[in-house]
Amino acid sequence: MTDTLYILPILLFSVIVHELSHGWMALKLGDPTARDAGRLTFNPVPHIDPIGSIFVPLIAVASGSGIFIAWAKPVPVNPANFRNLRRDDILVAVVGPLSNVVMALVCTLMFILVRSLTPLLTAAGGAGDWLSLFLLRMFFGGIGVNLMLALFNMLPVPPLDGSHVAASLLPERYGMLFRKIGFFGIFALLLLMQFGPFVRGFSATIYTLMYPFEYLINLTG
Repeated sequence: MTDTLYILPILLFSVIVHELSHGWMALKLGDPTARDAGRLTFNPVPHIDPIGSIFVPLIAVASGSGIFIAWAKPVPVNPANFRNLRRDDILVAVVGPLSNVVMALVCTLMFILVRSLTPLLTAAGGAGDWLSLFLLRMFFGGIGVNLMLALFNMLPVPPLDGSHVAASLLPERYGMLFRKIGFFGIFALLLLMQFGPFVRGFSATIYTLMYPFEYLINLTG
């Protein structure tokens, strides 16, 4: 369990950034619902979902699973406030996964920074050694976790972000029907996660997406 506990802080922060990004983009496009609900904040308390932010990550750590999925409370969005429903719905949806790609880059840069400071930290001995190792593992793990969150959320399965993109690109009638699937899409996701070819393809895609971030780390090493 302790081998994977280091990933929890960056995982929880990343899902909060993800939801905060949705609310921020919605505000820019004319919808103040998230702001008025007090959700445009880095304070984790309003964002924490007891199941998705605490229970599921802890279960993943306790089970030793290599898959870390978590979520915060979805920010409230009222599409009726959008100036252009189809375009703005896509922008609000896409900015969440995009924020995770940015977080992966931030984790990469923080890994490089901590690595450069490691001699100073380890010179102190004791806690310095532990802190250096913890931060290096957390930030490196954060790269993969954020790319996984970005890719997972872009799957065109309700209620994930990718389903909003798909629904907005479909003809209006079919888009409305697709949206009505709602949280029943979770059952489809559960089936996908048990489907070997999908899991292998998902993992292979994550490893491929990791390459430029690892290249940057090696380039500066």
